Amino acid sequence: MKTPLVIWIVTDGKPGHENQSLGLADALGRRAAVALHRIELPGKSRLFGRLRQAFQLARALPPPDLILGAGHATHLALIGLARHTGAPCVVMMKPSLPCGLFDLCLVPAHDLQGGPPSDNIVPTVGALNRVIPGASYDKTGHLILLGGPSSSHGWDADGMLAALKGVLFTSSSQSWELTDSRRTPAGMRESIQERLPGLVLFPHEETGPGWVPGRLAAASEVWVTEDSVSMIYEALSSGAAVGLLPVPRRKSKARSRVARGIDRLVDEGLVTRYGSGTPTAPVRPLREADRCADLILGRWFPQSK
Repeated sequence: MKTPLVIWIVTDGKPGHENQSLGLADALGRRAAVALHRIELPGKSRLFGRLRQAFQLARALPPPDLILGAGHATHLALIGLARHTGAPCVVMMKPSLPCGLFDLCLVPAHDLQGGPPSDNIVPTVGALNRVIPGASYDKTGHLILLGGPSSSHGWDADGMLAALKGVLFTSSSQSWELTDSRRTPAGMRESIQERLPGLVLFPHEETGPGWVPGRLAAASEVWVTEDSVSMIYEALSSGAAVGLLPVPRRKSKARSRVARGIDRLVDEGLVTRYGSGTPTAPVRPLREADRCADLILGRWFPQSK
């Protein structure tokens, strides 16, 4: 029996960031024996306070073979722990520190300007996640995922209600489930329940961390608000047909990397905008976490495969 790879996950406690590290760790675990250990940094501490906390928590852990992290608050700890232990560190998303300080950077392509400058930067199609496609015969669900106002997008409640009504009208024979997010404006759920009683609504506060991945794995069609970039890529990873619900943009296309990334998905036929027809399932789902896991094992741990 092979000795498990010891993986430290450095997290800032934000679910969206930790989800990326766990998605990569899950993919590594599908290919090799792994032992995961979590180092959570205090969110409100100063920069070097988080670094000290990381070293204190690391003392109780077995030596790592690999260190993963996402989010600006983890960057200094990732570098410090990697230098101290000799284990390679992998950062997800474009780091706030120079990429050359990390052993590997897995960066969404829309965040890269002019292509990767070195071999330790790997462009990814969106952020990594924990979603894996379900069996084709199980994919009968219909799911709607709502985000909310962000730095790149605003919100139009009446327009959203009209779009949701249109989705239900075009597939009136189907049962639809909807969940919101912490960014969804107050009162939106009540408006949906009042005006669209056919939707089965699951408040995000009542769904556990595995709810969305589980529903996505079983979904044949998913509609996601355009602001919800991470959920769009999760839906594409599930293998479902993905449609985009309209929300107003705050920035021009030329200035917004989020908008450029969304437009690229539309141009490539991976997603369908509301009003442009019924979305179709991609020829193959995104498997970015699996692709990156293969790259990491081939680069540093070929004997573990």
